[in-house]
Amino acid sequence: MKYFYSFYTLIFTISISTYAQEKPEINIGGALRFNYNNSTWKETHQDTGGEFGYDMFAIKPTASYKGLGLNAEVRFYSQSFGGMFVKQGWFDYELSEKNEIQLGLTQVPFGITTYNSHNWFFSINYYVGLEDDHDMGLKFSHDDDKWVYNLAFFKNAEELDFGGNSDVSNSRYAYDVGSMDENGDGNLQYRNKEVNQFNARILRKLGSDDFTHQLGLSGLFGGLYNLDTRSTGTHYAVAFHYEMNFRKWNLKAQASHYKKSPHAPDGERTDVVALTAYGAPYLVAAEASTYTLGLSFTQPVEWGPVSSLQFYNDFGMINKTEEAFYDSYQNVTGCLVTAGLMYIYVDAAVGKNQPWLGPDFNTALAYGTEDADWHMRFNINFGFYF
Repeated sequence: MKYFYSFYTLIFTISISTYAQEKPEINIGGALRFNYNNSTWKETHQDTGGEFGYDMFAIKPTASYKGLGLNAEVRFYSQSFGGMFVKQGWFDYELSEKNEIQLGLTQVPFGITTYNSHNWFFSINYYVGLEDDHDMGLKFSHDDDKWVYNLAFFKNAEELDFGGNSDVSNSRYAYDVGSMDENGDGNLQYRNKEVNQFNARILRKLGSDDFTHQLGLSGLFGGLYNLDTRSTGTHYAVAFHYEMNFRKWNLKAQASHYKKSPHAPDGERTDVVALTAYGAPYLVAAEASTYTLGLSFTQPVEWGPVSSLQFYNDFGMINKTEEAFYDSYQNVTGCLVTAGLMYIYVDAAVGKNQPWLGPDFNTALAYGTEDADWHMRFNINFGFYF
């Protein structure tokens, strides 16, 4: 209850201060989503035909005045999925029509943005922290007819406890390096935190009219502070990405490589690290290459409130550098139904050594399993965005 009280107090304060100025603009949006899923590896789903229930509720305040702006989104999930947390929240300032700076919890400029995918599950990059991640820092963006480039410095990921020695909270929207109790003895291992990260992204626009291309390069480099050794390791990632729009078709392709090198205590593995989001951590390979390819076709229709059908297929794999580890795969085939303010994703998601698409949650993206089976989750997400 205290979270709701604090949040609405903030909104009221913003409203009062904003409307006291000369012609400000402020809006409150949001979303409500429900979800149905039927997973092949869950026996109860096969007995009952799946589950249908609450997904999340979001509140999205935005405000602007004389080039200064606010953009935030607070989400409310069930406690088992992390409860309440801020997906994004930044202050922005328009330096000019083509240049902007953002300060706060802003999207990390890496790879194809805003999303390197078409489906509700995102691409497999999301699950290793390389898609739609948001961290705390300062970002500069330039966008003109031919070029887009972003430069950013992130002091750290979302920080909810200012204790200095506090482990990363599991309540977050995007995956960040964190801590995990691997053996269940009540003690946390892999206690790392992302610190002092630099990002650069450049994009070249080509083509015109209904046939356009975008070629891009992205890179990041930062520190991994270990809470046990009080020593800072490193992590980096690089990516080449391409996006094409041709009439009703959209193509997204990306090749990435990342490596995380923590300064861990003696005896603790360094070929895996813990990542966390949505209330629970898991282990991932410390070094890997990822490959994603997605294609969509959008067909306008006039079926009552339904105005558009977007059909898509998104494929992704994680090729782990450690030879003893087994690679991870994900493929999502589906359709996005647009009906006014409602967006309905109908997805058939299959995975192998993918924690959200199989029974092995804790280590699928790390060691994996040699004889892992392909598993499918049939999923329908109903979202009303206002």
